[in-house]
Formats: sequence, structure tokens, C-alpha cells
Amino acid sequence: MERIPILKMGQFLLVTIQVDMHDQLAITLQDDLTNRIAKERSRGVLLDISALDVVDSFIGRMIANISSMARVLDAQTVVVGMQPAVAITLVELGLPLEGVHTALNVEKGMALLRRQLAAGAT
Repeated sequence: MERIPILKMGQFLLVTIQVDMHDQLAITLQDDLTNRIAKERSRGVLLDISALDVVDSFIGRMIANISSMARVLDAQTVVVGMQPAVAITLVELGLPLEGVHTALNVEKGMALLRRQLAAGAT
């Protein structure tokens, strides 16, 4: 079964999506990621979607679900590398990405997670 790697970086998990997302892969990622957050007691998730050129409503909901699940497990989520076409699609689909923080790149995303952790944001 195809899986997306999840790397541990201190208190954070880094997920870099480098393949076309299909529904089953998205579900597997949600399961794998929530398990790793709980197991590692991670405080943040950095989700790099820079390789995604297009998203559909299912993938958009998956991003929102990952953020919600992480929050329940006391971790923040930052999505980085969003392409303009992806942002436009998410807005046009009317997907409320409540609680999903964004940053331009991995470096800025990690800085945002560190600030949130230092501020005690949960």
C-alpha cells in the first residue's frame, strides 16, 4: 500500500506530499498522521502541499480534517507551499479551512509552529 512519509522534527511532524493524492491515500495519511501525533506526542504538524497542482473537495476536506484531528490531539497544523490554483479552488469550493494556518514555505511554517508553541497556543 502506498504511504506518505511522516518525519519527526523535534516536537513537530513534517509531511511532504510529493505524489498525486487520491482518496484512499488521503484516508491512509489521516490515519497514519493521527496515530503518529498521539504516539510521538507531537505539538505541531507541518503539511507541505507544494507538489499539489490541483485539489478536489475531498482533498480539501482532508486538509481541514487533519487540522481538526491534530487540534483534538493538542497539536497545531500549518499548511505550506499552497499553489495559487489550489487556493483559488479551495475558495471556489467554499471549503471553510477553519483552524488551518498557512505559510509560504517550510521555513516560515516551522517558525510559525515554534511561535505558536512558545505562546502556548493549542
